[in-house]
Amino acid sequence: MTQLRKMMLEELERRNYSQSTVRAYVRTIRDLARYFNRPPDQLGPDQLRQYQAYLFRECKLAASTVNQRTAALRFFFVATLKKAWTIAETPYPRKTFRLPKILSVEQVSKLIDAAPTRFYRIVLMAIYATGLRRAELAHLKVTDIDRERMVIHVKGGKGRKDRDVMLSPKLLDELQSYLGGLRKEPELWLFPGNRWHTGEMPITTKVVWSACRQAATRAGLGDEIHPHTLRHCFATHLLESGADLRTIQLLLGHRDLEETTLYLHLSNARMSATASPLDKLKLAAFLAQDGE
Repeated sequence: MTQLRKMMLEELERRNYSQSTVRAYVRTIRDLARYFNRPPDQLGPDQLRQYQAYLFRECKLAASTVNQRTAALRFFFVATLKKAWTIAETPYPRKTFRLPKILSVEQVSKLIDAAPTRFYRIVLMAIYATGLRRAELAHLKVTDIDRERMVIHVKGGKGRKDRDVMLSPKLLDELQSYLGGLRKEPELWLFPGNRWHTGEMPITTKVVWSACRQAATRAGLGDEIHPHTLRHCFATHLLESGADLRTIQLLLGHRDLEETTLYLHLSNARMSATASPLDKLKLAAFLAQDGE
């Protein structure tokens, strides 16, 4: 381990950053050094601007991803090297706001029914029933299923926050059936890895992604369906069923209520129930003029 890497890791640990953030930040600085084939502490604003352009132009990364890379660069130069940082020289890219794709209730049913295996089926059901992120689902433990209170304990979610989500009776029945059909009942992880789901480590997030993609292909729902789509569907369908935004915010683990207001834009029920101001106008019948 180089001295620079050690210094950066120490600064990250001092601030108690999550392991996923640590990996992302270290990977960014390593990629920066490889791109210029020079130690990162020998680089300056000109190289950083070139690197940002490279991420957009050649890597075709989304603005949100480049923002994360820029945050990693800022941390390295400010917190690790103690250098001045000028936002004007290396600005955070402007994000493009796009509404995520939402499936109807019928389409969600079609997606789950198209799962190629029983295990993939239970994974898809669990995401839609709880609104969990991929990593949160993959790292659920057997003890996180609280049958008495009918909740699922999500520990160490995004931002290292714990929360509880509802445990659907239908999901509980499916989980009990799934666990009963395994060669070995899980002792730690709810979804153990390896082919027979008897491993000592949990499934990876790629398994969750594969479950969704294969089911979407079989259901003919297109290429834009991924696990986070089911999380969006969970929130939107709750809103359309009458749940309030604050409750949905807590269930999703959003830090700010503003993040949750996204689902107001996605609710067809609310949109169709809102009348256009044109409908309130009392207009006279149009009389055609000669020649029209």
